Amino acid sequence: MKSNFFKTALVLGLLSAIGPFAIDMYLPALPSIGQSLGASMGAVQASLMAFFISLGIGQIIYGPVSDMVGRKPPLYFGLALFALGSVGCALAPDIHSLIALRFVQGLGACAGMVVPRAVVRDLHTGHDAARLMSLLMLVFSVSPILAPLSGSLIIEWAGWRGVFWAVTVAALAGLGLLASSLPETRLPEQRADSSVGGALRAYGLLLRDRHFMGLVMIGAFGISSFFAYLANSSFVLIDHYGLSPRQYSIAFAVNAASFIGISQFTGQLTRRFGLVPLVRVAVLGYALTMAALLGLNLLGFDSLALMIAMLLLGYGFLGLVVPTTAVLALEEHGALAGTASALMGTLQFVVGAVVMAVVGLFVDGTARPMVAGIAGSALMALAFSLVTLRGQKDRTTIAP
Repeated sequence: MKSNFFKTALVLGLLSAIGPFAIDMYLPALPSIGQSLGASMGAVQASLMAFFISLGIGQIIYGPVSDMVGRKPPLYFGLALFALGSVGCALAPDIHSLIALRFVQGLGACAGMVVPRAVVRDLHTGHDAARLMSLLMLVFSVSPILAPLSGSLIIEWAGWRGVFWAVTVAALAGLGLLASSLPETRLPEQRADSSVGGALRAYGLLLRDRHFMGLVMIGAFGISSFFAYLANSSFVLIDHYGLSPRQYSIAFAVNAASFIGISQFTGQLTRRFGLVPLVRVAVLGYALTMAALLGLNLLGFDSLALMIAMLLLGYGFLGLVVPTTAVLALEEHGALAGTASALMGTLQFVVGAVVMAVVGLFVDGTARPMVAGIAGSALMALAFSLVTLRGQKDRTTIAP
């Protein structure tokens, strides 16, 4: 049983990481893509934005489909579409083609973002779900550690187009892993009541569920702070602070280390303190840390070492926020876990895209707009947690 638990986490984590790998490997290449295709910084960032938007849009489709036809068919389709989009990106002749093909690539990648969360809910609830979600995140979080570094090495060896050939290979490996190692967790009898009309009604139900929406927004603004970092960190760290692509990759990986390490205590901490108290404390620590970073920046402390240290602490708290809010949001919606997971993912990526766009309006070559976007997102997460979890008691037993 224990070996199956870890095997499931490994498979789901690897499938979930393929799409983010296409983001994180790509980050060190942003400046060189602009030079190669004669594109502005804004146009290059638009290719990243297109990927995020399609990740959000596609999830709202994949979730209900996975409730209707099972979890594996949408994953097969998504990985295949991702592979085709990746080949197109590798051959893109100009920035406009690259933006369009990144959108297609994202439509494929989002299957791996939404379906694994539904699989977790199919298999477990409560503390076990939090533990599995944190293990999934452990594998998933290999991406921000290894992908930028491997991406920088590939760029040195084969140029930025080599990044897309590499993720094509990863998608093909994912298809093999899906076929050989993941059983179907949405059985035919469970699909009987799932339909397009049912999905629309479910979305209406979820959108009216203030508790669900509040938890989704906590996670959305938490993740958005990381999206603001994703979109701007390569320009800030390479152009403003003077790091090389390889040094940037190492700095980026350092910020992911605390997120990964602390998230692995989620199961143990929720068992001892409960999901709700843990979310309250983690969101507060996360918001205070990021607000302090912004305050120091406004006071003139523009130090790379200070920023990395503060982000290391803040993203450690975020490593507790993301899995726990996902579990709490899905716990009462097991019958439509795919749809609920899809709406959660869509809203998170839409909020993330909006935050990225707003930060982009104020880009001035310094770290301040990025830091302000990170801190603002953290404070919004805190505001939603204060409203959503006010007076709420933890529940240790959850209905299937």
